[in-house]
Amino acid sequence: MTDTTDDIAEEISFQSFEDDCRLLGSLLNDVLQREVGHKLMEKIERKRILALSACNMRMAGAVDMAELLEKQLASEISTMTLEEALTLARAFSHYLNLMGIAETQFRVHKTRNIAHLSKSCDDIFDKLIQSGVPQEELYNTVCKQEVEIVLTAHPTQINRRTLQYKHIRITHLLEFNDRPDLSHEDREMLVEDLVREITSLWQTDELRRHKPTPVDEARAGLHIVEQSLWKAVPHYLRRVSTALKKHTGQPLPLTATPIKFGSWMGGDRDGNPNVTSKVTRDVSLLSRWMAIDLYTREADNLRFELSMNRCSDKLERLAHEILQKETAPGDRHNHSWDPQPNRNQPKHYSQQTSALPTQLPLGADLPACTECNDGESQYPILQFPGTDYNALNRQDVESSSSLQGFAQNSHKRCGNGNTAIGSNSFNLQSIGSSTAPNTTRSSSFTSSQLIAQRKLFAESQIGRSSFQKLLEPSLPQRPGIAPYRVVLGDVREKLLKTRRRLELLLDDLSCDYDPSDYYETTDQLLEPLLLCYESLQSCGSGILADGRLADLIRRVATFGMVLMKLDLRQESGRHAEALDAITTYLDMGIYSEWDEDKKLEFLTRELKGKRPLVPPTIEVAADVKEVLDTYRVAAELGSDSLGAYVISMASNASDVLAVELLQKDAQLSVSGELGRPCPGGTLRVVPLFETVKDLRAAGSVIRKLLSIDWYREHVIENHNGHQEVMVGYSDSGKDAGRFTAAWELYKAQEDVVAACNEYGIKVTLFHGRGGSIGRGGGPTYLAIQSQPPGSVMGTLRSTEQGEMVQAKFGLPQTAVRQLEIYTTAVLLATLRPPIPPREEKWRNVMEEISKISCNNYRSTVYDNPEFLAYFQEATPQAELGFLNIGSRPARRKSSTGIGHLRAIPWVFAWTQTRFVVPAWLGVGAGLMGACEKGYKEDLQAMYKEWPFFQSTIDLIEMVLGKADIHIAKLYDEVLVSEARRGLGEELRKELATAEKYVLVVSGHEKLSENNRSLKRLIESRLPYLNPINMLQVEILRRLRRDDDNHKLRDALLITINGIAAGMRNTG
Repeated sequence: MTDTTDDIAEEISFQSFEDDCRLLGSLLNDVLQREVGHKLMEKIERKRILALSACNMRMAGAVDMAELLEKQLASEISTMTLEEALTLARAFSHYLNLMGIAETQFRVHKTRNIAHLSKSCDDIFDKLIQSGVPQEELYNTVCKQEVEIVLTAHPTQINRRTLQYKHIRITHLLEFNDRPDLSHEDREMLVEDLVREITSLWQTDELRRHKPTPVDEARAGLHIVEQSLWKAVPHYLRRVSTALKKHTGQPLPLTATPIKFGSWMGGDRDGNPNVTSKVTRDVSLLSRWMAIDLYTREADNLRFELSMNRCSDKLERLAHEILQKETAPGDRHNHSWDPQPNRNQPKHYSQQTSALPTQLPLGADLPACTECNDGESQYPILQFPGTDYNALNRQDVESSSSLQGFAQNSHKRCGNGNTAIGSNSFNLQSIGSSTAPNTTRSSSFTSSQLIAQRKLFAESQIGRSSFQKLLEPSLPQRPGIAPYRVVLGDVREKLLKTRRRLELLLDDLSCDYDPSDYYETTDQLLEPLLLCYESLQSCGSGILADGRLADLIRRVATFGMVLMKLDLRQESGRHAEALDAITTYLDMGIYSEWDEDKKLEFLTRELKGKRPLVPPTIEVAADVKEVLDTYRVAAELGSDSLGAYVISMASNASDVLAVELLQKDAQLSVSGELGRPCPGGTLRVVPLFETVKDLRAAGSVIRKLLSIDWYREHVIENHNGHQEVMVGYSDSGKDAGRFTAAWELYKAQEDVVAACNEYGIKVTLFHGRGGSIGRGGGPTYLAIQSQPPGSVMGTLRSTEQGEMVQAKFGLPQTAVRQLEIYTTAVLLATLRPPIPPREEKWRNVMEEISKISCNNYRSTVYDNPEFLAYFQEATPQAELGFLNIGSRPARRKSSTGIGHLRAIPWVFAWTQTRFVVPAWLGVGAGLMGACEKGYKEDLQAMYKEWPFFQSTIDLIEMVLGKADIHIAKLYDEVLVSEARRGLGEELRKELATAEKYVLVVSGHEKLSENNRSLKRLIESRLPYLNPINMLQVEILRRLRRDDDNHKLRDALLITINGIAAGMRNTG
């Protein structure tokens, strides 16, 4: 499994790490003594000592003594009462989480204190220059590089967001504890704060009691931006720019975006009926709202900071124009589109742009460089619109001020003291309900009431504005007004109007507006900011320009108006169903029954036409209507808000053209209704090849697509000659085993790149990686560096899923490190591509291993009629659904077979038992078969010289180091029926074979020999992890005899949390 420490485990100082573990462990022990009592703590401590002794004996080679101690521990656990078992599970789970916090803190600590950090921009730029890369080529490559990290809502984040925030606060306290200047009193106070946080952790329910909605998941993703990425991005870009200037003499251009972010949260509808067209629309608007809110705060800070008078003539003219507009009679503040006031009481707003901030903005007293490490733990501070949204009453509300809505009062204070709309006059209740898109608002108004309220608002606005003007001097009497504050005040006012407009759209209210009064595009917001920047530079104030202002410009360039563009994803079969309904309605036959040539002929003909295909009067089934509604929403939002349209289970060229046709049809329809073109362009359509069969055909499908004149010209004209192709790691691994999947993915990427090169089309590969090795996870740097040569040519997209999002990007400091690793890995793969297989024989050896491995895997998983029953008995797979960690079902279809089970619960269940079967099954048989055929020396040479093969073996070795054959055997002995235990015995032999031959190939004497730090970290968790596994076995045994016992179920879910914390990942 991918460990959050895998990338930089070698950077941990074990002395300081162990000191922190002892501190946190001691404080947890003190808290538990007070919370559960001395007597129960003695029993818990005895279990820990037994587990620790057994681990020490096993590491020392005293296997018999270790087994004796383990039997004693299992026996004592089996006699515990339910309350005792629950307390033990919670105590050890919390300790493992605290240990994870200590690991994270020291990753940050060591990264900060290493003079020459490996894989940093400074390190890699220097190595490239030393290897002969010209400075100009390095500069141009970095400036043009395009990496997009796509955050997904895959249900593998097991911790509630409440607990995640508490963990962040503990991390900050540990960081503060590192300071050498702390007095004795300060340190005592810090320890008291830690005790409070740990007590709060213990007294908080660890379990989600409600299943999240897709909007809940999207909000969690947006919080990652606000709590971490918002601070990390400008800091990361400064590091890139500094390193570039050092090694090439030129800084990074201000609007260059080597990394951007995308999201699937609220857009991934593949097998998830809860993600509707309304959800997608609302999530996209919510993301825009949050972006505008964050920019508003930054504009406040800048208004305070840029107080100087000296400016360029161009900026001065703009400032005077703004002031003249403000003082003109009948100014633009009184437009009729202004938002609806509070439905319960009139509101008074001060819309006047004040050149001088009347109140210090939040954070304005801190230098910009502290933003990535401010030591604060008040996460998050953003307030989302709406207080009626039903999810706000759920558990996670108490941890997040950002979920409090627009605060019950009728207005809120902005950073500079002016009053901005903070109304609860609209609600987001309908966002949380995909089943009721036309939810009636609880406080709807009649039209006459609405008109009266708007009139009252306008009158109060006019009066307030007029009064304000009496107090302000006229333009000629204001020569001392700071021009930057005037311009930024205008920017802030536009941002506030933009935000209010989005609030109305979220509440399905229309408004009359002047497009010049709000921001719609990134360029519109960048224009005045760049003007301020150029003015400061021209006046000799470059040092000021390159501070907060440059950071804001870089944020706008990176995050745009939506923070993360939302991808849409749907299964190819759903599009075929929609076309079936359309062609049947038009008496053209049934689309899905046509052969591929007929489909392509029909689709191409319709794509060339200029009339809509779908009649407005068509009546279709609800599922088909939802598909068509999604395309309408995509047309309304456009490519300015949305990213790609991903087709899962793609297998033919017609799958891509079907989406292009449905997309075109919706655009024609929507633009006709609007009387103007749809915003932005069409979405790029991305086929996702997932199964082994589809991966093998990927190159042929792309060739077929590009051979169609219409499609090729469309890609050149609308997508800059760029074709994006996604490859899936999860389903291919479940389909054929990890080794075969890795090889088929490698070959598919080679073939896709070759196909695009044949037609002169650039290609971007989109990697659908999960967090675990079984789903394509692994250290980022290693993964990118092992791609086929030519597959990473300055562009890359990759998913980050579930628990890995928080692990990699949850703190600004770790986020900066990860962004650098992405940047340098892609840069190296572009300028110094990985080495291909040295000779054709190596490819033949891979084919041989893959064939044996796949046959072994499939004969066990799919061909053995007893395997499904064994899987259900030996793992907690059936019970995982009670975790409430995701909005989507565990299966794509209602079938109970392995084939329709999603890859996440498949991997998750095996991770819990420490057997981690999906990551290694078939590998041992494949390597043994190759060695028996005389390829041993070839395999060893491949490991030393071929990055792809080396990384594949290293990742499998990493998994084997986390697997535990003895724990897996315990699950079999207690939970599996006697008739099926032989299957478990065979699998354990397969595991031993995999270990043996991985070591033969790598040349290592023991597993994880090449990563001793990771091995030591894993070993440090075992005294807590092993008892939780034993406890889980006992609870599963009891629960399967009493499946309605909710306390037993809670205890089981807590053990699942604990094991996930110990393994550092889930699925």
